[in-house]
Amino acid sequence: MTAWEADTPPSGADAVVVGAGVIGAAVALELARTGRRVVVVDKSGGVGHGSTSASSAIIRFNYSTWDGVATAWESRHCWTRWAEHLGTVRGPGLAAFRRTGAVLLDAPGSGTSKVVALFERAGVPYERWDAATLRSRIPGIDAGRYGPPRSLLDDAFFSGPEGELGALFTPDAGFVDDPQLAAQNLADAAARLGARFLFHRPVVGVLRREDRVAGIRLADGTAITAPVVVNAAGPWSGAFNRLAGVGAEFTVGVRPLRQEVHQVAAPVGQGDADSSGPGGAGTTLGPIVADVDLGTYLRPSGGRLLIGSTLPACDPREWLDDPDECNPHPTPARFETQVTRAARRFPLLGVPNRPTGVAGVYDAADDWSPIYDRTDLAGFYVAMGTSGNQFKNAPLAGRFLATLVDRVEAGHDHDRDPLRYTGEHTGVVVDLGAFSRRRPLAEGAASRTVMG
Repeated sequence: MTAWEADTPPSGADAVVVGAGVIGAAVALELARTGRRVVVVDKSGGVGHGSTSASSAIIRFNYSTWDGVATAWESRHCWTRWAEHLGTVRGPGLAAFRRTGAVLLDAPGSGTSKVVALFERAGVPYERWDAATLRSRIPGIDAGRYGPPRSLLDDAFFSGPEGELGALFTPDAGFVDDPQLAAQNLADAAARLGARFLFHRPVVGVLRREDRVAGIRLADGTAITAPVVVNAAGPWSGAFNRLAGVGAEFTVGVRPLRQEVHQVAAPVGQGDADSSGPGGAGTTLGPIVADVDLGTYLRPSGGRLLIGSTLPACDPREWLDDPDECNPHPTPARFETQVTRAARRFPLLGVPNRPTGVAGVYDAADDWSPIYDRTDLAGFYVAMGTSGNQFKNAPLAGRFLATLVDRVEAGHDHDRDPLRYTGEHTGVVVDLGAFSRRRPLAEGAASRTVMG
């Protein structure tokens, strides 16, 4: 047990955060910075042991909406100033942002023209590449257009290309080298401000006092009173909402979704590269490649590649009734599908016989965008529906929730007059109403958010 991990639960707090993943830890830090006594409760054994530990931790900016792009761009500046964001000094115990650049293949449905307009508005640097540039900048890549994504059982899967693809390149994208350590860094920063963390403590009840929340009850019978409770329970967030009796007013639903990320040896040019690689000076890894044409994404990891899915329509979804029933091991069928798709793009990539990688659970929202909001139960807030794409935005998710709690508890009607957040690094203005539990669902509006 660390010095900041509580052995005996406190009887009261100013705010309780349920969930100690990267989002919950970020929320705890920002609430503690407002002077509140914060308690974080998690059923697991430590910080970031749930979905965070299975994250590919990609930091990229290609979202379908202004508020998605603006949030990701501002958050990127928090990651590049990580020690400053935490309020500590640089050191070996901190997660690190690796700037590799990211390539979004310009396939039909990728929305690159809309993304470019949003990049220009936010000030995100980018380059447009034609097929020849793509081949010269990414050694070993096949620039053919094969989409839309198909099942391996489809006779057309191995058909030849119909034309070629260009790409949209963002040099400032990359990834965080250790997502679980990043969550731990946030928790440590919160603890330095007095936050306490309770592990192996399932929450079994929500306390009420008339029409507002009054705290939580743990499985051992302990009650922790608090006027503010934040649901950051990840895949368990829907169940926790039901426990609290909230959610009937939500227009956006959430469901636990199992996903796999696979790991294979990288072909030449996609694992390690020299400092003149696509990411520019100082880059030591090949770029992230988002390939919606074939339905995969690739992220470098030393001499290996992480390969995940962009959730193409042809692939069945693995919805779970209970996140605790998730099989944590990769399955042969999904491994073969994703790695074979990646091998179409990089023909030198081998497809091993034995699956390697991890499986995790997304807290998937109907439109793949998060819900950062209050609820109809006064004092009960949610940071949920993160859908495998919000790791990158954790620094701002914490600040969004702290802003909401401060202003709503002071009497502001966020439903009628949505709050706005101005980024301290980029000056972008984010409308927090975009993450409302009551937002209208526009078909296809968030289709380009998924790259867990």
